[in-house]
Amino acid sequence: QVQLVESGGGLVQAGGSLRLSCAASGRTFSSYVMGWFRQAPGKEREFVAAISWSGGSTYYPDFLKGRFTISRDNAKNTVYLQMNSLKPEDTAVYYCASDPRLSVFRARGDGMDYWGKGTLVTVSS
Repeated sequence: QVQLVESGGGLVQAGGSLRLSCAASGRTFSSYVMGWFRQAPGKEREFVAAISWSGGSTYYPDFLKGRFTISRDNAKNTVYLQMNSLKPEDTAVYYCASDPRLSVFRARGDGMDYWGKGTLVTVSS
């Protein structure tokens, strides 16, 4: 059974940092693109970051560049999201995702092969 399990969410003050982790199990994800989405209450799901199977290429929406960094450790089947300079508008449930196709990440995650259950990040002002 394939599972993506997120951890590392919590409550942080504005300007602070958090590091999310996503541990994958049930198959080898070394050939998969892995990434993160988020969904705030009352809002649509939005793309946060993605990383190629080798880790050599990373992708972010323009509004997040410079604050968030995605990385992966294929030996551990784990992907990370380092979030710095957090703002209250970053408050959301963050979901780990995985698919062989980068295009799926750019299509708001529609058709994604695998999703985690999410971890809540709350940024207080």
